[in-house]
Amino acid sequence: MRYELIKAALGEYGVTEQPGAAENSPRILQYFSDIGQGWVKADETAWCSAYVNFIAKKTGHEFSGKLDARSWLTMGVRVQYPETGDIVVLWRGDPKGWMGHVGFFIKKDESGIWMLGGNQSNQVCIMPYNEDRLLDYRMLRAV
Repeated sequence: MRYELIKAALGEYGVTEQPGAAENSPRILQYFSDIGQGWVKADETAWCSAYVNFIAKKTGHEFSGKLDARSWLTMGVRVQYPETGDIVVLWRGDPKGWMGHVGFFIKKDESGIWMLGGNQSNQVCIMPYNEDRLLDYRMLRAV
């Protein structure tokens, strides 16, 4: 199950926003459209959740369909020890606020939690994040 998620997620590696407000990445706009958020017409719109939704839906897993990263806190089941391909939900701005970031777990080491995600430096890539930002790890169920 997780293998299919991470394989599909890695298949999008390198998808990048187009610079400037006049240009938009057709692939990122497809993420929005395919999850029912086709009203979004700019790749400057926060798209980490759209990317995770796109991958989950494409691979036959439950998905939130929402653009807020914290919507993933209710998806799947909580896991204490994540495996590659599980969902990572982080807070952004304020731990009790509404903003966040979501992506796929790769590994955890002294550098932090490594995530494969969208809208990380304006692209799909793997980056480390401080573990103190962690809200939850989730394992998605197939539907």
